[in-house]
Amino acid sequence: MLVSSARAVAVTIALLAGSQALAAADAVPKFDMARSCKAEMAGNAGIGETMESCLRDEQQARDELAPQWSSYASADKAACIRETSADGLPSYVELQTCLEMAADVRSKK
Repeated sequence: MLVSSARAVAVTIALLAGSQALAAADAVPKFDMARSCKAEMAGNAGIGETMESCLRDEQQARDELAPQWSSYASADKAACIRETSADGLPSYVELQTCLEMAADVRSKK
């Protein structure tokens, strides 16, 4: 009984997480750019990059995503939001790259 209850809870959580990603795919998500850039600077992932340039790149990517958002497939948006948010520090630059690659794959089918 306890095993089936735990399994039911796990399935419910997975379904809720999936539905949140799909709902979020209807609009460009709101990411904390400052937090993501701060973490990137702390981790030396942005070698040679400044906080200002990181924020500028993130804002530019978001600004480019907004008018194109409805042209991306809902499944791609949901998958890319999940993927770019997996580490808790989502990035518009990563989201844009993911969506562009997904659109490219779809166009080759």
